[in-house]
Amino acid sequence: MSEAILSHPETGNSPRFGIGTKILIGMMVGAGAGVVFGPRVEVLEPIGEIFIRLLMAAAIPLVVFNLLAGLTTLTEVRTFGRLAGKIIVYYTITTTFALGLGLGVMMILRPGDGVQLSEPVPEGIGEIPTLGNVLVDLVPTNIFQALAEGKVAQIVVFTILLGVATLLLPPQPRDRLREMYALGAELFRKLVHIVLWVAPFGIGALMAVTVGRYGAELFGPLARFLGGVWGAQIGMMAIYMVLFRAFAARSPSKFLKQGAELWATTVATTSSLASLTVAFDVAEKMKLPRGVYAFTLPLGAQINKDGTSIMLASVLLFTAQAADRAFTPGAIVTILVIGLLLSEGSSGLPGGGLVVALIFVEAFNLPLEIAAIVGGIYRLVDMGNTTINVMGDLVGTAIVARSEERSGPVEKTV
Repeated sequence: MSEAILSHPETGNSPRFGIGTKILIGMMVGAGAGVVFGPRVEVLEPIGEIFIRLLMAAAIPLVVFNLLAGLTTLTEVRTFGRLAGKIIVYYTITTTFALGLGLGVMMILRPGDGVQLSEPVPEGIGEIPTLGNVLVDLVPTNIFQALAEGKVAQIVVFTILLGVATLLLPPQPRDRLREMYALGAELFRKLVHIVLWVAPFGIGALMAVTVGRYGAELFGPLARFLGGVWGAQIGMMAIYMVLFRAFAARSPSKFLKQGAELWATTVATTSSLASLTVAFDVAEKMKLPRGVYAFTLPLGAQINKDGTSIMLASVLLFTAQAADRAFTPGAIVTILVIGLLLSEGSSGLPGGGLVVALIFVEAFNLPLEIAAIVGGIYRLVDMGNTTINVMGDLVGTAIVARSEERSGPVEKTV
């Protein structure tokens, strides 16, 4: 295959339109088709599903090889420990703030006031995980099963151990493995570039189906709730941009432009895992060190769910208002703690957050009916959830990379 065929989509044969512009056009055409044809446009859904499957197929091996390639560029294990400490502190702080933001917006708008409950949804949705359960679930019993089931957290933990073991090898075998990891990472990045050629069609089809299926709900009784969630998500994005400018010393406008195809992918696929492949590509364009982003982005795809946290807090308060329940300050603290655990345990797959929302509502002995009603428009909520989740991962990565530059150089490429 020629080098021209393997070139980045941004520098393809068309001098007029880059991949971000083509995706935007695809989204606009798809949204227009959804408005015109309504639910009939669902015949296009297989096109979007094929696109998601292609991204997912590349996601897991890309995570493994990128993480191994990045870790083996580090000069010592102590550097990895420092990276982990910084990014986990960032993720914990922003997720807590996102939960508070969701609660605050719903307290102001009060979309649940006046909503009439009919009959409850059957219970038995699930249980709140303890901190011990969350930690145990990070460790795989069978790495091949974890790979097959797409359990990103377990894959990341195993790959980190493999990377650390590589660093502890003698120089000659360590260098051979480092070259192999780098080659594997490059191979799967090329695969992602090929998949992105069809992104305008896949994303356009997904947008058409979303608008055709859910567009009418924008003007229904859930409009105030949906507007509140979107408003909180926009507020979180503004906070990211302030942090990005202040602590990463980079231009927010350039960042948003560089990530155009990523934001389109998160909106259309509503999957952090499927979007992870594109996030790696954006990190490369931002010239972030592989030794940083190869670790922080996969980890963030599992445990940093700021958009999901906003949704969890919003659904909980929406339900409490409909049930005429108020929370004490002590209960608010409990909400924040449980929300942190649940958001970290949610999957990076489409719709995974809705199950977590039902568990969250059930934990406070509230009726599940309202949360189930939100399920009818969940894809509209999840478009913003996923975008905020992935944006937070990239902002945190840029901040940590800037911090590491001050501590000492981190190799950018291998």
